Amino acid sequence: MKLVICEKPSQAKAYATVLNANKRQDGFFESESWIVSWCFGHLVELAPPEAYGDQYKRWSLDTLPILPEVWQYTASKDKTKQLSILRELMNRNDVDSIVCATDAGREGQLIFKLVFDHCKCKKPVERLWISSMEDSAVKAGFASLRPDTDYDNLYRAALCRAKADYTVGLNATRLFSCLYKGPTLSVGRVQTPTLAMIVARENAIAAFVPEPFYTPEISCGDHGKLESFTASGERQKDLESAEAVRAAADGQDAAVLSVEKERKTAAPPKLYDLTTLQREANRLFSFTAQQTLDYTQSLYEKKLCSYPRTDSRYLTGDMRGSAGAIIELIQKDMGYTDGADFTPDINRLINEKEVTDHHAIIPTIEISKADLGALPSGECDILNLIACRLLCAAAPVHIFETTAAVLGCGGNKFTAKGKTVITEGWKAIDLAYKASLKNKPEAEEEETKLPDLAEGQVFPSVTASIREGKTSPPRRYTEDTLLSAMETAGAEEMPDDAERKGLGTPATRASTIEKLVKSGYIQRQKKNLVPLELGINLIAVLPESVKSPLLTADWENRLQMVEKGELSDDDFMDGIVAMTRKLVEDHREPIPEYAALFAPAPIPAADSVGPCPRCGNGIVEKMKGFFCSGRDCSFALWKDNRFFAAKKKKLTKATASALLSGERVFFSDLYSEKTGKTYAAAILLEDDGKQTSYKLDFNAKEKAVHSDGK
Repeated sequence: MKLVICEKPSQAKAYATVLNANKRQDGFFESESWIVSWCFGHLVELAPPEAYGDQYKRWSLDTLPILPEVWQYTASKDKTKQLSILRELMNRNDVDSIVCATDAGREGQLIFKLVFDHCKCKKPVERLWISSMEDSAVKAGFASLRPDTDYDNLYRAALCRAKADYTVGLNATRLFSCLYKGPTLSVGRVQTPTLAMIVARENAIAAFVPEPFYTPEISCGDHGKLESFTASGERQKDLESAEAVRAAADGQDAAVLSVEKERKTAAPPKLYDLTTLQREANRLFSFTAQQTLDYTQSLYEKKLCSYPRTDSRYLTGDMRGSAGAIIELIQKDMGYTDGADFTPDINRLINEKEVTDHHAIIPTIEISKADLGALPSGECDILNLIACRLLCAAAPVHIFETTAAVLGCGGNKFTAKGKTVITEGWKAIDLAYKASLKNKPEAEEEETKLPDLAEGQVFPSVTASIREGKTSPPRRYTEDTLLSAMETAGAEEMPDDAERKGLGTPATRASTIEKLVKSGYIQRQKKNLVPLELGINLIAVLPESVKSPLLTADWENRLQMVEKGELSDDDFMDGIVAMTRKLVEDHREPIPEYAALFAPAPIPAADSVGPCPRCGNGIVEKMKGFFCSGRDCSFALWKDNRFFAAKKKKLTKATASALLSGERVFFSDLYSEKTGKTYAAAILLEDDGKQTSYKLDFNAKEKAVHSDGK
C-alpha cells in the first residue's frame, strides 16, 4: 500500500480518480493499493519567536537579533486535524511507502517535507513529478515515480528561503518598528527592494522637469496624396534654432541624397512562462499578477493547461507530438485563426537546455473535451491567451522592409522613414486574436509607407514647419512593468553565469505585490502602482542592505546555487545571519531627522475612551478590549476578563471610560460565586505600570459613578 500526499484536496481528488481510489474516508481516499490524502498548503510552519523564549513575546530592541540555533516548527492551528490524519496514515502498518505528490516545485517540496519530518516518518519516499494534470500525464507520472532523494537540494533551497525570509523579516520588522515607534513597519527580503523600486520611480517622476524641444519638418510632394510624405530634421532645444532651419527650408527644393532599404524579420514570440503571462494579462485585461496566477492554477487543476509556476519558455523534445496535436486543435476550433493555416514549426518550440523543472505554459489536449464556454470569464481569457501564444510561437516569421531616406533642403538634412509589410506571418494571428477581444488594446503605431524614392529625386517648393514637444517623465510602474523590473533587477551587475537574476521567483512575485498593497505601502490607481506615504517614509529610513534590489537578487542567485548543490545551506544561512547581525548592530538609534515620521496622529477626543494610566496616550476600543494607542505601551483592558465575568457583568465602554478617569463605578447587583447571591459595591482600577487589577470598594456609593448612569 502506498500513501500519496498531495498539496490540496482538489489535487488529491484528481489523483484518486486516476488511481481508482474511490472510497472516500475522513481526510483521504482509499483503494486496495492506494491511499490518497492531502495537506491544506502549509500544515507545518516555522515556530513563532516566543517558541524560543518568553522574552520574545514583547517587541524590544534589547532582544534583537533573534537568531535560532536549533530551528523549531509548529503545526498551523487551524489545520491540526488534517495533520493528525496524515500522521495516522503514515503510521498504518499496511502503508509501505509514501509518494510526495505536492506541486512539483520548491514550495511543494517544502510543504511535504515539513509534514513528513514533523510526523517522524521513516518510511521510503518516492516523488511524483509532472507538469500537467491530464489523466495521461498523471498515469505516466505514477508509472515512473522518482526517488525523493533526487529533490533533497530542492528542499534545502526551499527551507533556506523560508529561514532567510523569517530571519530578515522578523528582525528588520521589529527593529525599525521599535526604533520609530509608529505602526508596524513590515520589512521583507524581497518585498522591501520591490517597494524601493516603486518609490525610486515616484521620486524620479516628482523630480522631473519637462524640457521643450522643437523638430523642424518638411512636407514633400502634393499634400494628402499617396506620394506625399514628411521628413524630420534634427531636434533642437530652442525655438530660435528650429526657426532658423525652418526658414532656410521653407519654399526650397528638397533633393533625395540617399535611400536605404533593408529587409527584416520579426521572429515569433516565445511561449509563456508565468512572468510573461502575468505581464501580458495585465496589459490586455488589467489582471493583477495574483489574479493571473489564480486563474492559471485553476485551469491547471481542471487539466486544461500545464503547470503554471514555471520560468521556462520552451518545451522538451518528447512533447513534439502532443504540441503538434494541440496546435492543430487550436487552428481548428479557436475563433482567432485568421492566418493560422500553416505548417507549425515545432522545432522552434523545443530547447531541452532551457527547461529546468517545468516546460512553458501551454494548453493541454483536454481542451477538446471541455465546455470552454462554461469557464469563468477570467479563466477563459487566460486560456485563450495561452492558446494564441502557442499558435503564434509556431507560426512563420513576420517579414517587412524598412526604408530610410535622407533629403537635403536649405543646407540641412531631413530624414524620412517608412515600413512595408511583405509577409504578415505570426502577426496575422496576433492581430486577429486582439481584434476578437471585447476591450481592444491600443493599436501599435504604424510606420508611414514611403513612396518609391530614388537618389537625386527632387521635390520642389517644400513646406517647412516646426513640431513642438516636451520631454516626458518616467512612467509609473504597472504590474506588467514592475514584474519585468523584478525579473531583471541587478542583472547588469551580476555575473554572466548567474543561474537566477532578479527579485523573487515567478511563483512569489505576485504575492509580493499583494503584500505591499495589503501593508498600506502602495495602492493601485487603475493600472498604475503608486507608493503611499507610509511606503515612501519606510524606504527613507531603511539602509541599503535591506532595500537594494542588487543585494536581494544576489541572494536569489545563491538560493539557486543551493538548489543545484553548488552551495551548502549552512553557508547560505551564515550569510543571512551575518547580514542580520550587522543590521541590528548598525541601527540602535533612529535617524534624527526621520524620528517623527511614523508618530501616530493624536486620537480625537471623541474617539478616545480615556487616557492611558501608563503613558498618557489615548485608549481606543477594539473588538476584544480597550488598548493604548502608544506603539511601545502594552496597557490593555480586556472585555472578556475573569473579574467581570465572575460577577456576571461586562466591561462596557462607559465603565472603562470612568475607570480610566480614576472614577469608581458602582454596581447594585454584583454576583457572588461563593454565596450565589448579589451584592452592591463600587469597582476601581489600579495599575502599577506592569500589571492591571480591579478592586472592590464597599463604602463608595455616594462618591461613585453608577453603572446605570444615575
